[in-house]
Amino acid sequence: MDLTNFSHPTLLVIAGATAVGKTAATIKLAKKLGTSVISADSRQFYREMKIGTAAPTAEEMDGVPHYFIGNLSISDYYNVYKFEQDVLALLPTLFEKNNIVIMTGGSGLYIDAVCQGIDDIPDPDMKIRESVMALWREEGIEGLRRRLQVLDPLFYQTNDMANHKRMVRALEVCLQTGKPYSQRLLRKRQSRPFDIVKVCLVRPREELFARINARTDSMIANGWLDEAASLYPYRHLNSLNTVGYKELFGYMDNSFTLEEAVEKIKTNTRHYSKRQMTWFKRDPEMRLMTPDEFAAEFL
Repeated sequence: MDLTNFSHPTLLVIAGATAVGKTAATIKLAKKLGTSVISADSRQFYREMKIGTAAPTAEEMDGVPHYFIGNLSISDYYNVYKFEQDVLALLPTLFEKNNIVIMTGGSGLYIDAVCQGIDDIPDPDMKIRESVMALWREEGIEGLRRRLQVLDPLFYQTNDMANHKRMVRALEVCLQTGKPYSQRLLRKRQSRPFDIVKVCLVRPREELFARINARTDSMIANGWLDEAASLYPYRHLNSLNTVGYKELFGYMDNSFTLEEAVEKIKTNTRHYSKRQMTWFKRDPEMRLMTPDEFAAEFL
């Protein structure tokens, strides 16, 4: 595909599981096209979480303008609806400079919000919230999982079933609206004033898992433990209730050894990558390509 001949504003989505190689491919293509990059990785929004989210460094970005990386603090409130609105407000300015803009990341919900729209999620009904929290206190995380498996099978299959806060919110919306949380998020497609091309990078499972393991070791060697320690006082924040930080906080709580924490990070990241691919593969517009295939066609 010759991207240099696009005359109409086009958003090129480069999606994929964690550690598949999105950053390197995206930056190389952005440099070739002279364009900007929008990050759709909801964990990289937070400036205090650079190492643990594998946010690209200034050296890696190599002068390519990036947006929505380190733009928030861990205490800031943000959601997918706000992200959709912020990206749609930014894109006209970026398209004035280049007819192609790249959006990349592994947060499928955030990508879908920009590409097809999303409902503004209602503020919680406090009575419903208390009933859901009571369920969690009485039956634990398994109680939340059982309810979501019935009320919202898609959310159950594609989201982090260890993140009780996210599950509580999903259940609240299911009970408050009478509809699955995922259905409310993925409403009827909205028209966009730009074209959309979607690519999902893929690797053989064992190759991807080996990359996840190696990257985890590298992040630990590069100071992730110190970063997590600096964030330990804020571990109650929803932004830190994510794979990697949760396990390191468990080590700091003396729940397990550092070696056990690292192995849990690798295992849970591999599970997360499977959920990411389940999400992306359900999109018929998403073209699956290996990094070599991507390089041959686009680079």
